[in-house]
Order: sequence, then structure tokens, then C-alpha cells
Amino acid sequence: MNNRIYYYSKLSSPSQRALVAPDHVIPAREEIYVYSPLGTALKIDDTDGTEKNSSIVTIFMIWNTMMGTSILSIPWGIKQAGFTTGVCILFLMGALTLYCCYRVLKSRETIPFTDTSSWEFPDVCQYYFGAFGHWSSLIFSLVSLVGAMIVYWVLMSNFLFNTGKFIYNYVNYVNVTEAVLSTNGSDKVICPNSKDFHPANESLDTTGGNETEFVQFQIWWSKTNTVPFYLIVVLLPLLNFRSPSFFAKFNVLGTVSVIYLITLVSLKAARLGFYLHFQWDAIQEYFVPEFRLSFPQLTGILTLAFFIHNCVITLLKSNKNPKNNVRDLSIAYLLVGLTYVYVGIMVFATFPSPPLAKECIQQNFLDNFPSNDVLVFVARIFLLFQMMTVYPLLGYLVRVQLLGHIFGSIYPSLSHVLALNILVVGVGVLMARLYPNIGVIISAP
Repeated sequence: MNNRIYYYSKLSSPSQRALVAPDHVIPAREEIYVYSPLGTALKIDDTDGTEKNSSIVTIFMIWNTMMGTSILSIPWGIKQAGFTTGVCILFLMGALTLYCCYRVLKSRETIPFTDTSSWEFPDVCQYYFGAFGHWSSLIFSLVSLVGAMIVYWVLMSNFLFNTGKFIYNYVNYVNVTEAVLSTNGSDKVICPNSKDFHPANESLDTTGGNETEFVQFQIWWSKTNTVPFYLIVVLLPLLNFRSPSFFAKFNVLGTVSVIYLITLVSLKAARLGFYLHFQWDAIQEYFVPEFRLSFPQLTGILTLAFFIHNCVITLLKSNKNPKNNVRDLSIAYLLVGLTYVYVGIMVFATFPSPPLAKECIQQNFLDNFPSNDVLVFVARIFLLFQMMTVYPLLGYLVRVQLLGHIFGSIYPSLSHVLALNILVVGVGVLMARLYPNIGVIISAP
């Protein structure tokens, strides 16, 4: 029977189905056994050798992958668009990107007479548009993924720097008064880049240490000069792992950081109160209009914030129940959209104006809190952990789409993978060193 089926299949081209054996002729996988000369039989396992994830793991994996970078820039994006316009754009972009992602997920099913189970989205583009569609989709996909990895590196450098600074000051009893415009009270909010405030030098009060040691610490623990290089020691080895399932399990634990961030925003909102004033066209000292011509910066942020289209097929391949892919994808998008809306509205609405202007909202809203804020310190630790687990997953997706299409294997050799990872990490270090502006970087794609 096997010889007959093989012979018939070779009598015509693969695209012709006339001589292909129907499904009822071939035994089901659970009925197939391999018999050895020793008289034993081995049952064929119905798995493909890769570890599968449940729906809840898949949902949170998509949720964490999408939210890692952009959630911190949503309040700044709303400020750039205007409050009312920003909220409307959030809902519209969420619905639009979900529909596009659904079409990408279903794109393989529209191709007849071909086994597309191992295809990625660039393969679908090649089927319809030839080599141009294949490579153009691959290039734009890689630009988005590498852009996200650059933002991750900038944010991780920021969080690691502030975390180390807080620990050093606490252990050595160092009290640094930051010379920036700020509010009074226990829940202090600062405006690091105020144009109308010309500060004096920082005041330093040391109890357990001395000023010379503090100066040395600042030299070796710099946000742009040293900390981006320290991350290489931890993250570069993690990028060389073969399987993404290892990262997916730790990625689910990153959900804790998002929950804590939502809790932090809620607690700060309860203590600070709401500061809103609706004005469509007038420019005021402390508030921004409801509509601003700079709204494309928010749409640019949301394009990357909701973007998972280039890797959704790869992520959902590990779903234990493929029939639930659309449901799980929709739930993940709903969670992401609600989180963006809640964090964006609460941070913007509770930013104390007056005495500070809404223009003071930073591209990373955690920078609006002083470095000695304990609650923000814990948030930075959680987010640092989350991003250190998601970053290797993004690196794996870059490897799948680039090396898989050039060499036909996602792991051709350790030297190939290491060279790619060094290149990606080098770009991230360079941007964290020279241009650490995440809002502008995110809105560029």
C-alpha cells in the first residue's frame, strides 16, 4: 500500500490532487505502529516534538509580548494627540490592528492544494506576490521586531540604572535632592525637562559614605555610558537558546509586573486626584487642547503597541488547541487594549496640573517620579524582569524569520546565531548610548 501511494503521487505535479491518496486510505496516526525485528511495536506519537502551551499561557504570552515597551509611552502619546482625540484613537487602532492580525492568521487557510502548516507570513506573501512580496514582508517585519528590541534595551538600561542608583543610595545612606521642578508632599511628581525652571546643582547628603565614593559610583554607573554594556553579560547568552518554550514560561511570570504597574497607577491616582480641563483649541499654560496636530505620534506608538502580526503565526503554533487561536488572539487584544486605555487615561488625568503642566509628561511616565520613590523602584524591578524574559523571545522571532528564510533552518549553527545576536544587541546598545528617546523610536515604525 505504501509503495502504491508513493508511486501514484509521483505521476503528477504536487499541485494536482487527482492522484493523491484520500485521507480514509491512510490510517490515523494513533493506529500507526513501527514494528522492530525484536517483536516489539512502537506507537507513533501524535506530537511534532515541540512543547505545547495551554490557551491561558498563549493569551498571556501574546499580552506580555505586545505590552512590553509601549505601555510606558501611552500617556505621552495621549498628551501629543489631546485627551479626547487620544482615547478615540486608542479604540480605533485596537480594532483595526486586531482585524488585520486576524486576516494574517487566516491567510494560510485560503491557499488550496498545499500544506501550509509550516508556513510563516512571508511565505504567504511569496505565494501571492512572488519574491518581492516575500522579501518586502520579511524586511518590514524585521524592522518592527528589531525596533522593539532597541526600545527594550533602552528601557532595560533605564530601569537597571535607576534600580542600582536606588540600592546604592539606600545602602550607603546617600540622600540626593534632585534639582528639578516638582510638586510637594509625600507623592512627589517631577518635571525633568521643564523649560521655565533653571535649577541649581544637586544637593548631596551622605551619612555612611563619602562624596568621593559617590562620584566614582556615578562614573561607573551611568545610564548611557556604562549600564547598556552591563546588560550584554546577561542577555546575549539567553539569545542563543534553541527553543522559545523556555522563555514563554518565564514570560507568563512577567504578567505580575503588569498587574503591579496597574496597581501603582491606581494608587497614585487615588492619592493625587484628577486634573482635567476640556478645551478644544485654546492653548493654556497647564493643559493641552483636546485635538493636536501631533496626533500621528500616538498612532505611530499604537502601531507598534498592537503589532504582533509578523509573529502571530509563530506564537500560535505552540497553542495546544489550534481551534481556539482566534478566540485566544481576540482575548489577548482585549486585555492589551483595556490595559492601554486604563493606564493612559489614569496617568494623564492625574498628572498634577497645576502646579506642573501636562507638557511635562515624559516619554516614559515612570521618569516623572523621583528616583527615591519606593513604589516606582519596585515597578522598575518588575518591568526589568519582564523585559529580560520577553527580549529573548523577540530575538527568537528575528532568528526564525531571518535565518529560517536565508539558510532554511532557524539554528544553522552557533556561529550564525551568535553573529546575528551580536548585531542586534550592538544596535540596541548604540541607541541606548546615543539616543535614548523611546517615544520617538516607538512612533517611528
